[in-house]
Amino acid sequence: MNIETMRLFCDVVYYQSFSRGAQVNDVSQSAATQSVHRLEVQLGAPLLDRSRRPFSLTAEGQMCYDSFREILETYDSVVSRVKANKTTDGGAIRVAAIYSVGLHDMSKCMQEFMKENPKTKVRLEFLHPDKVYRAVVNGETDVGLISYPTATPEINVIPLRSEEMVVVTPIDHPLARERRLKIDQLRDVDFIAFDRDLPIRRETDKTFRQNGVRVKIVTEFDNIETIKQAIAVGLGVSILPLPTVRADAEQGTLCAIPLVSPQLSRPIGVIYKRRKVFSSAAIRFIEMLGGKVR
Repeated sequence: MNIETMRLFCDVVYYQSFSRGAQVNDVSQSAATQSVHRLEVQLGAPLLDRSRRPFSLTAEGQMCYDSFREILETYDSVVSRVKANKTTDGGAIRVAAIYSVGLHDMSKCMQEFMKENPKTKVRLEFLHPDKVYRAVVNGETDVGLISYPTATPEINVIPLRSEEMVVVTPIDHPLARERRLKIDQLRDVDFIAFDRDLPIRRETDKTFRQNGVRVKIVTEFDNIETIKQAIAVGLGVSILPLPTVRADAEQGTLCAIPLVSPQLSRPIGVIYKRRKVFSSAAIRFIEMLGGKVR
């Protein structure tokens, strides 16, 4: 058993897919399947329950997964310490981002970073906010890029910026004629909301409650792109971060109206596991995003 085998097993489990686990480790699906099988033979116990789809971990498999993650975290920390002392960087930086931040921020940033750091790979994955936190805690990603970041006993936060929240409407909506809006002007409008388990939904709901405003929630979605599509076809209005709709407003497909009373913002930050040791390349990547590693 070696580090590569442990990492491959953990990635297969994390993605619940032999093909995806094989892909991120640059091996064939057949090689990944054989590697896990050899591990089971070596340990004398089945690690995966393959009778289910997707497969699940056996008790022995869960024990291995948890222990292997600890070993890999220690190993990766040592490697990071060594690389941090080098004048040149290689390896990879693993980034997990929520969809709205990743789609609008990461493309340009990654292009610039890889141009300046050609020996370093950036592996970017888009995840639900809860899964970003889980990936950071489990050591499955180096950093998470998320909105409304929250520090915990296991997680540190590096603030990046705050994004102005605006009212977004179809171009022919009555509110589209307004130059600015107060929250009470949204009373009883058809409103397209985020799913209830998302931080941005909780913040929006709190603002409505504090100002005594009720809206008619016509539908709920878990991502900004789908909400924008629903607005464009006339289902209602919403409150979204300005950077995510600026291009749509400039193209004339949606209207983005400043909300002036109260003003709302969405904080964006980087999260990482406490005691994480960053390579110099990872530090440069975070700084390129706009953060500062202490």
